[in-house]
Amino acid sequence: MTATPRIVIVGAGFGGLFAARALGRVDADITIIDRHNYHLFQPLLYQVATAGLPPSDVAWPIRSILRRQRNATVLLGEVEAVDRARRIVRLADRDIPFDYLVLATGSTHSYFGRDEWQAVAPGLKSIDDATAIRGRILRAFESAEMAVDPERRRRLLTFVIVGAGPTGVELAGTIAELARFTLAADFRRIDPRSARVVLVEAGPRVLAAFAEPQSMYAQRALEKLGVDVRLNARVTQCDAAGVQLGDERIESETAIWAAGVAASPAGRWLGAPTDRAGRVLVKSDLSIPDDAGVFVIGDAAAVALPGGKVVPGVAPAAKQQGRYVARVLAARLAGRAPPPPFAYRDPGALATIGRRCAVIEFPFVTLRGWLAWWIWGIAHIYFLVGVPSPIVVSLRWLWEYLTYGRGARLITGSEHVD
Repeated sequence: MTATPRIVIVGAGFGGLFAARALGRVDADITIIDRHNYHLFQPLLYQVATAGLPPSDVAWPIRSILRRQRNATVLLGEVEAVDRARRIVRLADRDIPFDYLVLATGSTHSYFGRDEWQAVAPGLKSIDDATAIRGRILRAFESAEMAVDPERRRRLLTFVIVGAGPTGVELAGTIAELARFTLAADFRRIDPRSARVVLVEAGPRVLAAFAEPQSMYAQRALEKLGVDVRLNARVTQCDAAGVQLGDERIESETAIWAAGVAASPAGRWLGAPTDRAGRVLVKSDLSIPDDAGVFVIGDAAAVALPGGKVVPGVAPAAKQQGRYVARVLAARLAGRAPPPPFAYRDPGALATIGRRCAVIEFPFVTLRGWLAWWIWGIAHIYFLVGVPSPIVVSLRWLWEYLTYGRGARLITGSEHVD
C-alpha cells in the first residue's frame, strides 16, 4: 500500500456516490470512475421517457456534486477488467491502481435468454434509453396521424409494457395519461384517447413486492385509466410488429421492457462467486470472500438477509451500503475496530400509478391515493442530488399538475416519422 491509500470507486450511482461523499474526510486518494459524466436519479427516469421531465432534471454532473471534495478525482471511462493480483482497474486506454476497490456498477436489462428482443423492446436504465423511448412513443402518434391503413394506425396506437413492477406500472399509467389528457387536442386526424396501453405481467398481480391490497388498488387504478392489465401472461415472442403471449398476439410497434434486471459484469471481472442473477456473493461487511480490500455494493451485490432473502436492488439499499463501506474503510485506515456487520433498514416502498394516485408501504403506515401521490412526489424531489434541480422539478411538476402539460415532448435522434 502506498503512503496515501488509493480507493477506487467504480460507478457513480447511488451506492458509489454516497460512498465517495462519506469518505470526504478520510485521508485517502479517492478515484470515481463512471462511463457517464452524470449521476442519474433512476426513480424518475420514466418521467423523461414519457415527456414529463427533461434529462437535466433527473441527472447532475458528477464533477459538480464532488467539486468541493478535495480528496476525490472523477474519471470518465468504462471499465473493461479488474486485475486483483496487480491491484489495477483496467480502462480502454489506461490502468488505474488501487489499494481498496468498491464496485457499484448497478444492473442492466434481463431478457431471460432472449437478448434479441432488446432491439424491439428497449428497457429503461439510462438517459439514452429514456430519450429513445420518448422518441418512440411520440413518433408513434405522429406516424398514426399520417397513416392511411386503419390496421397500421391501430398498431401504432397500441403500446405494450412488459413487466408490472414499479417501473412498468409507472410507465403504463403515465402513457395512458399522456394519450388521454396531454395529447388529446394536439392532433386532427387521430384521437389520441383511442390509444391502447397493455401492461403484461407473468405473475398473478401487479406490484408483486407490495402487499396484496396495494396491488389490487394499483390494478384498479390502472384499469380506471384505461390500461389493459394482463396477468399470468408470459411473453413468448417479440418483434417489431407485436408481442406474442402464448396463443394471443398483440399487434404493436411500441413495446417497452420492464420485466427484469441482470447484474453488471462485476462478478466476471473479479472471478468471484455469484447468484443466479449474476450478483456477487459478499460477506457481512460487503467485501468479497477471498479479498478484504474489494467491496461490491448496490444492484451488483447479493447481500443476505435473515430468512434466506437478499437486500432488494433499490436506491435506499445502495445508499446504505455506500455509507457502510465508507465506515468500514475509514475504520480500517484509522486502525479502529470495524463497524458491526451491515444491517439493512427497510424504509418502505413507493410507486405511482398516475396523476393523484400512488401506493406507499412504510414500516409504520400504508397509504393509497391522493395523499400517497403527494408524499411520493415530495420524497423523490427531496432525494434528488444537485441544486437547484429539486426546486426546478418541484415547479415543473406543479405546473404540469395544474395544466396536464408535459413540456418535454421533443423527438430527438435520427429516426424519421413514416
